[in-house]
Amino acid sequence: MNKTMNILSATQLFKSYDKKQGLFNKQSIKLRAVNNVNIDLKFNESLGIVGESGCGKSTLAKILAGLIKPSSGKIQIQNKNIEEYSKNELPNHIQYMFQDPISSLNPRKTIYQSLAAPLKYLRKLDKIEIDQEIKNIIKEVNLKEEFLNRFPHEFSGGQAQRIGIARVLLSNAKIIILDEPVSALDVSVQSQILNLLIDLQKKFELSYIVISHDLAVIEAICDRVMVMYFGDIIEKAKANDLFQKPFHPYTNLLLNSIPKIDEKLKISNLSETELPDPLNPPQGCSFYSRCEKRIENCKKSFPEETIINNRQFKCFAPNN
Repeated sequence: MNKTMNILSATQLFKSYDKKQGLFNKQSIKLRAVNNVNIDLKFNESLGIVGESGCGKSTLAKILAGLIKPSSGKIQIQNKNIEEYSKNELPNHIQYMFQDPISSLNPRKTIYQSLAAPLKYLRKLDKIEIDQEIKNIIKEVNLKEEFLNRFPHEFSGGQAQRIGIARVLLSNAKIIILDEPVSALDVSVQSQILNLLIDLQKKFELSYIVISHDLAVIEAICDRVMVMYFGDIIEKAKANDLFQKPFHPYTNLLLNSIPKIDEKLKISNLSETELPDPLNPPQGCSFYSRCEKRIENCKKSFPEETIINNRQFKCFAPNN
């Protein structure tokens, strides 16, 4: 296995939804959610996708996991088109861990029963194999075996997240999409879960796609970062490079919005401007109304992707 190659790649992903408008819902218009996005994920890499709520990052993640079908575009997992995988085969290659993993479990079944189901139906293991796999994985996520006989509502947030991690690991998938993996947890528990994810990635040779609005989480766990705004990927860079010097004004706005001790937030009045209307997207740059560096050209046309020193960005007036 060549670990410099992509384990997942996506080209020109576009997703829109039909929305009825008018008094009698006669007129149908397109609501754009994801706009011609390209992604590459390497073996054992953590790729962060960051942006404000409503920017399209969770929709994009669900498209990559095969949970939502794109309007157009192509996805390959290990050089095989995602559409060529059967419904039962795909979960063995890519898993989606929801923000609240416990909510996806049957409240009337014990944790053991919920963990056993994918082993039985997806991996076709017998009872003895299932029992051994579950006991092994529950230790890997630092939970006691006695927890297996409990029901979902009996767990704390951190324990629930560990169960969610155990569940996706049991599939043997090498790609895991983590949607806001620690947003609902206390800060002390967040660090425990992030450290666990890093350790498991090394041990099981996993590739992560991390969806978050929290830049501190992205910085802690990701090798590369993609910044998303209004359905577009507007900047891509190695995590260290992006956090040291953002190129796109929107990325700079996100970084300045992180509270720091003894420092005032450096947020301009323009940052309070409303997001563009997805039913009527602007002709030019979607960040135009909120940008302090905007020029006339930004209003007229959307910038093409520019590459400088392995930095990719879409902006007519970058910070470089």
